[in-house]
Amino acid sequence: MKKLFAFFAVIGMLYLGASTAVAQEPAAADQTTTTQVNEAAPTAGATTAEPVGLHKQVKIKFVEGGVPWMMPILLCLIIGLALCIERIIYLNLSSSNTKKLLQSIEDALNNGGVEAAKEVCRETRGPVASIFYQGLDRFDEGIDVVEKSVISYGSVQMGLLEKGLSWISLFIALAPMLGFLGTVIGMIQAFDQIQAQGDISPTAVAGGIKVALITTVFGLIVAIILQVFYNYLISKIDGIVNTMEDASITLLDIIVKYKMKN
Repeated sequence: MKKLFAFFAVIGMLYLGASTAVAQEPAAADQTTTTQVNEAAPTAGATTAEPVGLHKQVKIKFVEGGVPWMMPILLCLIIGLALCIERIIYLNLSSSNTKKLLQSIEDALNNGGVEAAKEVCRETRGPVASIFYQGLDRFDEGIDVVEKSVISYGSVQMGLLEKGLSWISLFIALAPMLGFLGTVIGMIQAFDQIQAQGDISPTAVAGGIKVALITTVFGLIVAIILQVFYNYLISKIDGIVNTMEDASITLLDIIVKYKMKN
């Protein structure tokens, strides 16, 4: 998982560098187009504007919002998505068919004893199999010790499932804050421009406010995207934890029945 996270981090940084270089192109292209239209206006008359694609519009707004303020928001999105993808892969790999596992353990206990059941757990991936192994490893110490071991190791596995969620929640909160910060500073700069001119120009005020609000819009979009992934991860973890608890109770019942038979 660490190698996977490092891979996504490198990809994110490469995309970050590419976005910085490519984001400058729309502004220059628009300026060139405007100049050409103004020069051709006297001879050609009215000019029909070509439709701009969504990707190009996003890049234009990115530059208008100010690269120094938009880059941290983009960084929150890239790192947050990398963490979300890593968690999704980890949680999907942690899911297992507990009913089949419990049946295999019960059959192994009846046919080969505790060691055979432990071997089944070793060959099965996921936190549920790890919890079962810890319980079966203390089989000779009594059912109470087995129960305590299952509960204790279940808490450890729960912590591993929730690993990284605090960082995702941080980026969810940080992205809008950075957007609001860029908006406030943009508003201050707009009022400084009004003060320097000595009068209120609607064009200058509207342009400054529009640019200032772009950072807030991007910050909120990033927070919404990460929030959707965060809620999915929470629901996935809750499902795995409920499965772990239910399966642990069934395992204890299987162990009790096996002890009564022997």
